Amino acid sequence: MIPGLRRVALLGDQGVSEALINASEAQAVAMGLQTIRLRVAAPNPDLEGAFAAFRQEQADALLVLEEPVVGVHAKSIAALAARDRLPTIFAPSRVGAGGLIAYGTSQAASIRRMAVFVDKVLKGAKPGDLSVERVAPYELIVNLKTAREIGITIPPELLKRADQVIQ
Repeated sequence: MIPGLRRVALLGDQGVSEALINASEAQAVAMGLQTIRLRVAAPNPDLEGAFAAFRQEQADALLVLEEPVVGVHAKSIAALAARDRLPTIFAPSRVGAGGLIAYGTSQAASIRRMAVFVDKVLKGAKPGDLSVERVAPYELIVNLKTAREIGITIPPELLKRADQVIQ
């Protein structure tokens, strides 16, 4: 979808664990990509400064991590990315923000699985005895409006695989 993609920016919340940004960076590096890590702080993150850094570092795309401060400011992040014609990927829970792509665990499926665990605990199960599960399925949402705005053509094969297409 992004010919020549080589540098991806990772935007996270300075106030949370490094685990998610480290895992995201490791996956990007395993795919042969260079990363630009940037963490912003609540309550008023310096998003203009973050995007200035992305421009200076010549980021080709932006992965917005599913973390509190970036989630709260998702619409502002999407607007700044569109201004800079920077393709973005958000978690599906932030699909309404206006990013190009949303990919990740289905929020509805996650909530259903949480209910199962709550039921087990309320019936006497010890939380520490419950197994850890990976929620499936993953969702792919493509925003054609944003694609047109930033001048990206979404390949038909990707559109066929999408669970939702925003016109």
